[in-house]
Amino acid sequence: MSGSGDSGAPARAREPRQRYVLDDRGFDEVPKKYRKFYRRWSGADDELAPNEVLCPICKVVIRSTRELRPGDRVYCMACMARLEVVAGEGGRLEADVIY
Repeated sequence: MSGSGDSGAPARAREPRQRYVLDDRGFDEVPKKYRKFYRRWSGADDELAPNEVLCPICKVVIRSTRELRPGDRVYCMACMARLEVVAGEGGRLEADVIY
């Protein structure tokens, strides 16, 4: 045994995550302190960045200061749902509801 514990992990999982600077998008359904972490979804033509995932319950885009990967957990303050990021069709990041 190698002892490293991550010998079977994909190379992407070991790479450092990209960091993002978030700006306030005017999402006023959460306290001002958290507004930069959310934005409204613009419909089917809206393209999500690597640090964004769509809440399947309330259709709000949750934003992160770091790149999201499958297995990450995020919280939607708008509908109070805990979500897990999964890879969807075509590599697009989606979220599954935990509770």
